[in-house]
Amino acid sequence: MKIHFIAIGGSVMHCLAIAMQKKGYIVTGSDDEIFEPSRSRLEKENLLPAKWGWFPEKIANDLDAVILGMHAREDNPELLKAKELGLKIYSFPEYLYEQTKNKIRVVIGGSHGKTTITSMIIHVLSQAGKNPDFMVGAQLEGFENMVHLSEDSNIAVFEGDEYLTSAIDKRPKFHIYKPNIAVISGIAWDHINVFSTFDIYVEQFKEFINKIEPNGKLIYCADDALVSGISFIADKSIERIPYHTHKYTVIDDEVYLINNNKKYKVQIFGKHNMQNISAAKAVCNCLGINDDVFYSSIASFKGAAKRLQLIYSKDYTNIYIDFAHAPSKLRASLKAVKEHFPDRKLVACFELHTFSSLTEDFLKEYYGSMEKADIAFVYYNPKVIESKGMKPITPELVYKSFGSKHLIVHTDSKELINSLKSIEWKGTNLLMMSSGNFDGIDMNQLANEIIS
Repeated sequence: MKIHFIAIGGSVMHCLAIAMQKKGYIVTGSDDEIFEPSRSRLEKENLLPAKWGWFPEKIANDLDAVILGMHAREDNPELLKAKELGLKIYSFPEYLYEQTKNKIRVVIGGSHGKTTITSMIIHVLSQAGKNPDFMVGAQLEGFENMVHLSEDSNIAVFEGDEYLTSAIDKRPKFHIYKPNIAVISGIAWDHINVFSTFDIYVEQFKEFINKIEPNGKLIYCADDALVSGISFIADKSIERIPYHTHKYTVIDDEVYLINNNKKYKVQIFGKHNMQNISAAKAVCNCLGINDDVFYSSIASFKGAAKRLQLIYSKDYTNIYIDFAHAPSKLRASLKAVKEHFPDRKLVACFELHTFSSLTEDFLKEYYGSMEKADIAFVYYNPKVIESKGMKPITPELVYKSFGSKHLIVHTDSKELINSLKSIEWKGTNLLMMSSGNFDGIDMNQLANEIIS
């Protein structure tokens, strides 16, 4: 099989390209620019394009498939050539489905927790010798690639993103996979540039439920009233399986799950992660993993990259990085750190980076989201807003939107660093939250600079 990737440098696209090459396919690709870590990973596998740009001459009749990445435009020269030749064109979710259509597909949807739940399931199944196919949106310890496809496994586990599929396919990605087992972890408005109202956003999850295969299973968070409510639209052939926050206790800063009067130590913390564990357990039980195997396997799970990831610890000070960017995610991450370390102060930094977070109409959704922090910083770069052609926002608007009296707003990353350096850190934790990188701040270097 010979396949070509248009926009091969994407965060999932490059992983899929590597996975297909490892499967024995002949893989080529193009992109107009490729950033790290995609660049190094593609180079290691000899898949990095020799030149940046689009080259229609790469598109020929001998291709079995063309995979179209999200950031490729409708007028992409390679896409136009593929259409002209009548080649089979897939988005990456369509191709994942094509590769796994004869397998049991588990799809984790929801506004928060998707990556962590998916990672937990993959970890437990792998520990149990199931070795599933998978696609997940973060690097996992013990796995080289974020996508794995094989001929051997009969299980595929996918993180179900609600964002759009491609420039020529405006369906949310998680509508494509047709799950046998679906998870909805919670619903909180996001992606305002695509789903202009909350009602429209909710409709996407209803459609996700409608995509479950006959006689499938819907596993849903019963602690979320909205999710519980829409679960009833599922076809009568679909088994509805509710889950709640797993019982747990904290003893000397160590977290233990409680089941049948037994305690099981885990390496992650926070109420939201105890919810995530319940979701993962429900899925694993459906796939034949008994409780003993689940608890013994989840004990070694250390979390997904940038999900309350501990990067530094010294003298009663921990520094965490987190992918939180939507209001519900900020609240959950802040609450988790504050509750786990009640005797420590919490400094929280959040970068406005996504389209939604930089939109004036959406900013008000962040009201009260950083109240758990003792000192709260919000950072954004006005030049990024300008480059996106968006309406400017002001620090005053940010202050008002967050509704926090102790909020400090920075528009210069150097000023943010200087503010952090001025804090007395003993007995204080730092939580850095962003789907970006605070305009290139080296987190490890920052940790060493502010905590000497």
